[in-house]
Amino acid sequence: MLDIKMIREKPEEVKERIRKREMNLDSVIDEILDIDVKRREEATKADAMKNEQNIASKKIPQIKKEGGDTAPIMAEMKELSEKIKEANQVVAGLEEKQKELLLSLPNLPDEDVIAGGKEQNEALHYFGEQPHFDFELKNHVDLCEDLGLIDYARGVKLAGNGAWLYRGWGSRLEWALLNFFISEHLADGYELILPPHMLGYDCGYVAGQFPKFKDEVYKIENPTSSDMKFMLPTAETALVNVHRDEIMEEKDLPKKYIAYTPCYRREAGSYRSEERGMIRGHQFNKVEMVQYTTAEGSDAAFAEMVGKAEKLMQKLGLHYRLSKLAAGDCSASMARTYDIEVWIPSMGIYKEVSSASNAREFQARRGNIKYRGADKKLHFAHTLNASGLATSRVFPALVEQYQNADGSITVPEVLRPFLGGVERIGKE
Repeated sequence: MLDIKMIREKPEEVKERIRKREMNLDSVIDEILDIDVKRREEATKADAMKNEQNIASKKIPQIKKEGGDTAPIMAEMKELSEKIKEANQVVAGLEEKQKELLLSLPNLPDEDVIAGGKEQNEALHYFGEQPHFDFELKNHVDLCEDLGLIDYARGVKLAGNGAWLYRGWGSRLEWALLNFFISEHLADGYELILPPHMLGYDCGYVAGQFPKFKDEVYKIENPTSSDMKFMLPTAETALVNVHRDEIMEEKDLPKKYIAYTPCYRREAGSYRSEERGMIRGHQFNKVEMVQYTTAEGSDAAFAEMVGKAEKLMQKLGLHYRLSKLAAGDCSASMARTYDIEVWIPSMGIYKEVSSASNAREFQARRGNIKYRGADKKLHFAHTLNASGLATSRVFPALVEQYQNADGSITVPEVLRPFLGGVERIGKE
């Protein structure tokens, strides 16, 4: 949620930065400001009447002491009380409308984030060279089926399109990836958390997914009550709520968490032919990093998280590029995002395997997440997240980039300790 004070003081700057997302919400901001003026006027009137009521109430004991008639002033108090009640209702209604409009606004892109949609995304650098093969290239679907790593047909049988079944060495390779990611993050000082997969509405609200994107998650209804939960679309949704409605101490920041979870996503529309296999699915595995920081430590934390995600890709030896997203391609809650995009040889394109994002204080305002600074004042924390990493794109890229002429795949050296020292996976 944006700071109403900033909107009040710098409305034109807010409008301009939102327009960088290819969104024009000028009329919404104007309405917020109009309501803000009315709300403050009505609140001032209510406060004046409350003050008048307090003054009048102090006269009653004196009137009684002097044997006077308190009926007129009591009648006046009753009338004033009704007016205060009405005024409070008006203020509450204006506050609710203002909050509703504030929730419809996205985060402000950082000043250095370029305007426009994904066509304006900027490739910052590349790691390694695109692999070249002196034999006929196989795609990851055929490789995984030939080697018995993934059973796509039975995955669809169990859960429909967008599902797959890991088997044998495929299961072990997936688990090796996850263990490698977690071990690296633990070595870097992150605390491992295993959060619930079914979350309450407030988690989606704080993360910025609700109310606007509430129809994009899988909902779980309780048949015996009105309680509704949803399946987490990413562990970030849980981790940014760990300190909801809490006050932390600056000396305890940054707080660094990782979580392994499956991620559950509703995918609208039909699947394109190039998105066969594991490229796009309703459930996939991911290790997520989240940090809570001070405003001053926010940029350094972002650079650190991007670097950690890149380090995983580099140790796996996978060719990728790092891209800085334009404002219109950043999610609504984020002020800036860098994507790590891995090369899929058979598709001839790069696919995102990690998004590192800084929400600044946008999520913390929604979740009332604060810290007490060295100045003894309360400040909203900054929240950041990064995939470290999502396996549904890493796995296909790995088997394709590491394929051999005989149809086998070479296991990256860093994964071998998690696979009992196995160096190659073939049909045997």
